[in-house]
Amino acid sequence: MTPADVFIDFFERILENGVAAVDGLTDEQLAHRIAPDANSIAWLIWHAARVQDAQVAHAAGSEEVWLSQGWVERFALDIDPADHGYGHTSEQVGKVRAGADLLAGYLRAAHEATVAYLRTVTEGDLDEVIDRSWDPPVTRGVRLVSIADDDAQHVGQAAYLRGLLGS
Repeated sequence: MTPADVFIDFFERILENGVAAVDGLTDEQLAHRIAPDANSIAWLIWHAARVQDAQVAHAAGSEEVWLSQGWVERFALDIDPADHGYGHTSEQVGKVRAGADLLAGYLRAAHEATVAYLRTVTEGDLDEVIDRSWDPPVTRGVRLVSIADDDAQHVGQAAYLRGLLGS
């Protein structure tokens, strides 16, 4: 297995678990918050897809599918189109409402772009510094681990919330 194969396998699991977390839920169930300031399943899956999309696009030097494939218009959220959810207030979290098919579709689109990019990444590429705004500077490999870790946590939270709904 190459390092790219390992990353692809990890992102496949994120996609599979993310789609399972929303499958068959109503819009109301997806928007349900177990406490006034808690995240909803819809927000968690949207945010996981946005983080993956935005950060992989940056690493790849490409445009986010959120913009290039019209997902921003399909979601029609009352938030900045460049927003990906980091640091959202409770009010902003509440604005992220979407159906299961839309959420799963965007997660799939972000996943497809991620896999297409990962197929171009060599082992040597993983050590390249791609973000000098951090101390220490961030390499491509570290950024990919960070994206996968963040997504896995958010998808796991969505699965937990689904369990609380009894679905």
